[in-house]
Order: sequence, then C-alpha cells, then structure tokens
Amino acid sequence: MSFTNKKIFQGYDWMLLAASISLAVIGLISLFSVTRPGLTNFYKQIIWLVLGIGVFFFFASIDYRLLRVHFSPVLFLYFLGLLGLVIVYFAGSQIRGARSWISVGPFNIEPVEALKLILIFILAKYFSRRHVEMYRFKNIVISGIYVLLPASLVLLQPDFGSFAILGAIWVGIMIVAGIKIKHLAVLGLIAAILFTFAWSFFLQPYQKDRINTFFDPTSDPHGAGYNAIQAQIAVGSGGIWGKGFAQGTQAQLGFLPEAHTDFIFASTVEEFGAVTAIAIILLYGVLFWRLMYISKYASDNFARLTIIGISVMIISQLFFNIAMTLGLMPITGLPLPFISYGGSSLITLFLAIGVAESIYRHSTLRSIGTE
Repeated sequence: MSFTNKKIFQGYDWMLLAASISLAVIGLISLFSVTRPGLTNFYKQIIWLVLGIGVFFFFASIDYRLLRVHFSPVLFLYFLGLLGLVIVYFAGSQIRGARSWISVGPFNIEPVEALKLILIFILAKYFSRRHVEMYRFKNIVISGIYVLLPASLVLLQPDFGSFAILGAIWVGIMIVAGIKIKHLAVLGLIAAILFTFAWSFFLQPYQKDRINTFFDPTSDPHGAGYNAIQAQIAVGSGGIWGKGFAQGTQAQLGFLPEAHTDFIFASTVEEFGAVTAIAIILLYGVLFWRLMYISKYASDNFARLTIIGISVMIISQLFFNIAMTLGLMPITGLPLPFISYGGSSLITLFLAIGVAESIYRHSTLRSIGTE
C-alpha cells in the first residue's frame, strides 16, 4: 500500500466502525436464519450494508465543518424530506397498518429515517449559535417548529415510534445545550396535552390496543397482545446458549411476527441465547462510549450537539425496541439499529457514524485527550 493510501485511512476511530459492522453482521446472520428458504431480504440487506459502508467512508473523509458553514444544502434536504413525507401520506405503501414507505421497484424507502439525521444537523446548528440564549423560551419554540413539521406528518402515517424518536432527539439536544428545568417542565406538560390530542384524533384503534394491552397482554392474547406474548416466549425460551441456528420455533414456525424487523432481537435471542444478547448490548455500549469520547473532544458546539443527537437517535431506538420486546413498553414498530432489516435505516445509521468519524478526524481538541 502506498504512503498516500495509508494517509487516507489514518486517524479513524476503528472501534466505532467495527462495533457498527459487527452489529450489522449479527443482523445478517439472524436475517439469513429467519428468512430461509427465501433469501431476497437477506441479499438486499447485504447490498444496503455495502452501500452503507461506502457512505460511511465518503462522509468520514469530508470535513464536517462544511455542514456548519454551508448550511443551505441541509435545509434543502429538510424540505425535500418533508415533501417525501407528504408523498408517503398520499401515495405511500401501507405495511403493518402504517403508510410510511415509498416503493421504488423492489425497494421501500422510508423518508423519516433520513429526516431524523437532517433534523439533528438543523438543531445542532440552531442551538450552537444560541447556546448563551437558552434562557429565552422563544428559541425552544422556534426549534420546536422544525421538529413539529415532520413529527406531525409522521403521526399522520401513523408512526408513533418515529414520532417519539424525533421528540427524543429534540429534547436530548436541548438538555445538553442548556435548557432550563422550568422550560423542560413546560415541554412535559405540552407533551401530555399532545398525547391526549393524538389519542383522540390520530392514533388508530390497533395502536390504542397496543398501549392498552401493554399493561395486560393476556387480556387479548390472540389480538393486540399476541405480538408481545410471542416475543417474550421467544426470548425466554432461548436460554443461555439458544436453540441453535434456524432452530427457533417461534420465528421458524411463524408464531413470532416481523422476526426480521421489529422483533429481530427476540428471534436472535431465541436462536443464539442470552450470551448473544449480552454481546449485542456490549457492542452498543462500545458504540455509545466512542460517540461520547468524540463528543467530549469535539472542537465546537455544532460538532458536540451533532454527536449528542446521533447518540440519542441510536440509543433511544435501541431502548424502545428491546423494551417493547421484553414487554416493558408498548409495541411501537421501531427497528433495532444496525440489526433489523431495512435499507433506509441502515444507510442513515452509517451516514450518521460517518459524520461522527469526520468530527473525530477533524477535531483540533482530540490531541488533548487520551485514548
């Protein structure tokens, strides 16, 4: 390898990339197992993974400060994403009761996935310029408008899980930016009011049933509580070492719904056991540790808030997905980051850690810290 090529790959946080690819590989193994003999989704996911790694290196090689200085393209993509959500509402493909995808040939594109990351850039830019003015409630209101536009369209699909993630990103970035406690309390009150409004006018009957049966899944074991019960059976039956590759009865016999997407954690634990579940959690721990390290030594507030937003996006989806699998939260239909099947999610995630890698490589404060 020439000196030039060596220099290109210098300064990377390889642990961040290794943890991400390891999670994706676990997802591929589980996907191969639960989708046999038809492996169309498995081959698609391999394509998405290769594209995602390419996207990672592309954005890692670009100086993240271009996002901060030349912000017009980000705003353009934001409005393009909103347009995508509008198209989804009127002409999207309906899957599992939600109209969240645009079908393009054999592929389904979910615009909200890219919008999550675009929203992170917008909020990081907004609050990085106003962090000394966080005592002004108007800044929270203005930033909330950026969130409200896509969140309202997502709620109309209806996709309550993505709605919750958009809200979590907003609140997470504001907390780090320095929101006042009293303002946070006001937001909590507003959230309660909005939930009541959504319950009355937006949530579909099946979504209400999911929330109601969360407290007692056995009240409707063959209806709204079915998914939660089967997921818990799958996790519990896996034991320490699991039933073995392609031996999970819940997933292989079709008792566990969406075993390759929403409930891939349950199908993975059933076949590969609690040791694999621990390994998955540890890999997410490494991912979060490296992101926090990058955030600590980021050169500016925009970079720091961007990393916080990316961390919240990944960790909140991880928490919601596993919690619903274990019956600790209502079922929301969120994918497990890097592991669940889905091209829109996987490429967005690799793009996100590519930006994080760019921040790591171009942060002048990194030399101050120690590994």
